[in-house]
Amino acid sequence: MNDPDEPVVGYASFAVWQNANTGIGDATAQNTNAVNGSDGNTTNRETAQQGKAADNADEVVSGAAMTTDHGRVLLGLARAAIRQHLGLDNKPESAPDIIIKQHPWLNESGASFVTLTEHGQLRGCIGTLEAYRSLGKDVSDHAVDAAAHDPRFFPVSPEEYPLLQVEVSVLGKPMTMPVRSRTKLEQTLQPGKDGLILTDSQGRRATFLPQVWEQLPNPHDFVSHLLAKAGIKPSYDWNNGEIECERYEVTAYAEH
Repeated sequence: MNDPDEPVVGYASFAVWQNANTGIGDATAQNTNAVNGSDGNTTNRETAQQGKAADNADEVVSGAAMTTDHGRVLLGLARAAIRQHLGLDNKPESAPDIIIKQHPWLNESGASFVTLTEHGQLRGCIGTLEAYRSLGKDVSDHAVDAAAHDPRFFPVSPEEYPLLQVEVSVLGKPMTMPVRSRTKLEQTLQPGKDGLILTDSQGRRATFLPQVWEQLPNPHDFVSHLLAKAGIKPSYDWNNGEIECERYEVTAYAEH
């Protein structure tokens, strides 16, 4: 075009979407099977394998069975996986696979979340709602996912590694709550103890880990924000079981 002032016909395309992320207690669930966050932070990246557990799984490692020693091993495993991913550790004896071999209980089926923070701010969080593989594999893979594949953040760099703090949460099996109304759900919830999963008839699903109660101590607010996270109107009320409700507990281990 020789004349810069010559009129032309042009075309453009745009896409607009609604982000249901509330900014509170979000976590990303793979397979729901995975969710961002030991602090409950989750983005709804749930795969087609939602809720699928291994057919021949061994005894599931539950929160009640975990000890402080288990926590030390789990935190060390998460860090080893991140170091290996970032190319910071070439020592075979500290590889995630070796840690798993040294602790046979890591081969039992389990569901976990790994949360990373930096200077007190969330830096990545991915986890699993239902056990479908070994706990050791679940933790090591989620540690890498939290560092590199949380869609809300840029991947963690090797220079950032010393700044990270790690938290690992081991989930108990989700249990369906026999409640058919929002009012009954809010009356039944145990603040500070219950993790909650809400699912509607359209398949929209979201979870908050128990740690989110620290930010939302009121059951009504807790449920409202979780509905919003699932892409459902926060004020939505129900009386005939339109929303499926599941609760679970976690045992969380955090670095100090």
